[in-house]
Amino acid sequence: MSLPILEIQHATIFQDQNMVLQDISLKLEKGSFTYLIGKTGSGKSSLMKTLYGEIPLKQGTGQIVGVNLVGLKEADIPFLRRKIGIVFQDFKLLPDRSVINNLLFVLKATGWTNALKMEEKANEVLNKVGMKTKGFKYPHELSGGEQQRIAIARALLNDPELILADEPTGNLDPQTSAEVMNVLTEIHQNGKTILMVTHDYALLLKFPFKTLKCEDSKIFEVVQKAL
Repeated sequence: MSLPILEIQHATIFQDQNMVLQDISLKLEKGSFTYLIGKTGSGKSSLMKTLYGEIPLKQGTGQIVGVNLVGLKEADIPFLRRKIGIVFQDFKLLPDRSVINNLLFVLKATGWTNALKMEEKANEVLNKVGMKTKGFKYPHELSGGEQQRIAIARALLNDPELILADEPTGNLDPQTSAEVMNVLTEIHQNGKTILMVTHDYALLLKFPFKTLKCEDSKIFEVVQKAL
């Protein structure tokens, strides 16, 4: 039996000194698509930060893509982040670089050295998100939806085993949100595991997947009809 791509057991998560999630357990199998919902302040972002190493896991056990989250050293965090792709609500693109140079910057930062292979990889991920003709543009020349597609392309650069998407449609209008979801769904259908935080319940109905909810310091699975 292969390990789940993510498994947390009896974890308590703190943001600064405040306990936000208590004695939580969750498991994601490889190839799954899972939503994480809940009110602002319910612990969704704190959980995501724990998963990519920004908040240490001090109580309970947890592993993500085979990396132990307990006692994770700062020196190991870049290795972890090469194995997962992260998509943020606010894109986090470098404004002073073209799209292609945004991607090349990440490749260089994660250890790539062959210029030809870097260029090939950047163009490959742009193609996957339908942005292969936009490599020369700068972020401010793109719409919000296009910027988020670039952010998704960036998350795919190191062929991650898991994509963590934190409110990827939070700044987008409904039509653009649906377009971004189509991109994420296609990536999922090609075998990627995705955990996505969202406030947008309309998307959950349009693109139904397993849904977890943060509430009262707990995480539990919800049935779509109960939303």
